[in-house]
Amino acid sequence: MDNELTALGIIFTEFYYWLTVVIMFFIHVGFCMYEVGVSRHKNHMHTLMKNTMLIPLVTITFFFFGWWIYFAFPNGPGITGPLLGGDDTAHAVPWSELMGAHMGGAGDPGGWARINGVFWAAFLLFSWTAASIVSGSVIERIKSGAFWILAVGIGSVWWIIDAAWGWHSAGWMVQKLGYHDAYASGVIHAIAGGYALGILFVLGPRIGKFTADGTPRNINPRNPWLVTLGLFLIYTGFWGFYVACNVPMWDVQSGDGVFFSATNIYLAPTTLSAITMNFLMSLAGGLLMGYIVSRGDAFWTYSSGLAGIIAASAGNDLYHPIQAMLIAAVGVWFMYKMHYWVERTFKIDDAVGAVAVHGYAGFFGVVIAGFMLWGYPSSPDASFALISPWGQFVGALIMFGLLGFLPGWITALIINGFGALRIPREIELAGLDVGAEHDRAKDEQGIIDAEQQEVG
Repeated sequence: MDNELTALGIIFTEFYYWLTVVIMFFIHVGFCMYEVGVSRHKNHMHTLMKNTMLIPLVTITFFFFGWWIYFAFPNGPGITGPLLGGDDTAHAVPWSELMGAHMGGAGDPGGWARINGVFWAAFLLFSWTAASIVSGSVIERIKSGAFWILAVGIGSVWWIIDAAWGWHSAGWMVQKLGYHDAYASGVIHAIAGGYALGILFVLGPRIGKFTADGTPRNINPRNPWLVTLGLFLIYTGFWGFYVACNVPMWDVQSGDGVFFSATNIYLAPTTLSAITMNFLMSLAGGLLMGYIVSRGDAFWTYSSGLAGIIAASAGNDLYHPIQAMLIAAVGVWFMYKMHYWVERTFKIDDAVGAVAVHGYAGFFGVVIAGFMLWGYPSSPDASFALISPWGQFVGALIMFGLLGFLPGWITALIINGFGALRIPREIELAGLDVGAEHDRAKDEQGIIDAEQQEVG
């Protein structure tokens, strides 16, 4: 560290990202509560363990190759960027000394010492989020092993490729399309929603979801309190998600040291005040529209608060708060109508509405940002394309379709081809926890018998 100001900036940045990781943990507490609240009692432990075990699996795979992908492939399909051993990826390969405890000094290429670990962790929590979004949509009928393979795919491969393309400050989509997605309407949410939809096309609906004539039945949440608390914890964790999408202190005037600001992921100036107001206004707009369009249904009202935030997230670094509120409201109306149209038309059983809340709202958020921010710079680099409706629409198709739906659908088809995707019908009817419940009952009976023998 050259001087006290540099030291302060580095230490503050390290603490800033460490704190975002702590807050984002609430997202995953919320997802577990939310999914268990929706699932039936006979599937509770399977639902919990399915979503819990993605954490170690995605963490380990993200360490070995997910973080490296972000820096290796910003040039997209051409893959002409630096690969193993290049300066831009030296800190991200698993054997790098910068992937361990490092105080800096002479061996600090690119200034990654001290902060590489917390940046890695922030992106890792995004990876968990992408996988957990998929988890809720497929509950009560998918095999755990199949889900974990799919979770590693979205968490450590596909979403981080789309981040390299459309979230990296030098990503080809930002350069060529003017793609703008400051708080990940597309980069996390549309891709995860599209991936889940691809899986659902292969996985099929739960037994009893549709009548003989194809009319969908409501399989209502079994514990509304857990659903409510889970979603409020996800709202809370989303604060950390938003903050982690910013760089806290950056010299935005090309290194002259005159003007420092918080920036978005593309290193363009914004303020934490702006994103705070827009976050809350989009939450409010989403909740209100959710209550109206669902006629007061509690499940959709709470889910719509999240969908409203997601719908406005692509441009919440630049929107006026009233814009954020209105965009959230329209996005919720769009995702709600799309959910039921897709359900009826294609017989898709999305157990928690994840495809709608994340996928359709995220797709809408990317596209609408093209109209609201038309002509704005996509990057501080003046040579990059400007934000435009067509650039955002193509970007939304790439996120939801090319990197989301297609990989989910193809991977699910392959797993299903081995007979490893869906649980047997008799186990689905009895409940996925039937084996564990049987073992617990035997243990309890053994204790009772032992107590009776000792007393007798």
